[in-house]
Amino acid sequence: MAKGFDVFLPRISIWSRRGGIRHVIQVPMFSGYLFLHETVDKNTYIEVHKARGVVRILGERWDHLSQISDPEIEGLQQVVEAKLDIMPYPYLHEGQRVRITGGPLKGVEAFLVQSKLKKGLLVLSVDLLQRSVAVQIDCTYVVPA
Repeated sequence: MAKGFDVFLPRISIWSRRGGIRHVIQVPMFSGYLFLHETVDKNTYIEVHKARGVVRILGERWDHLSQISDPEIEGLQQVVEAKLDIMPYPYLHEGQRVRITGGPLKGVEAFLVQSKLKKGLLVLSVDLLQRSVAVQIDCTYVVPA
């Protein structure tokens, strides 16, 4: 920002505990990522790369950078401006192998067959028997395996 670039760093509020006291703090919505809205030439690329804290810029080279679509960024901006409660959520696809991180099934790996709001249908299979069982789970405890 100090160099005049158009940047977007969406933040969310989370509870933190320091010294035994709980309070709300602001953290980046996507830890480790900052969005830049600029036409990037070689000089711009070098200036951005030299900025304190930048580890790398997503893309193959300065002239082949990765882009996020305008509707995706505009959606994030609208959510932030609306000041709604935002919480992190795992990026999951139906059919993906996942691992449970909490609750009574902690550590179990299976396939996510269906994902609706916070509930998902998890399928555990026994290959030798060619049999499967399904269980509904809370998707907030699910991460990619």
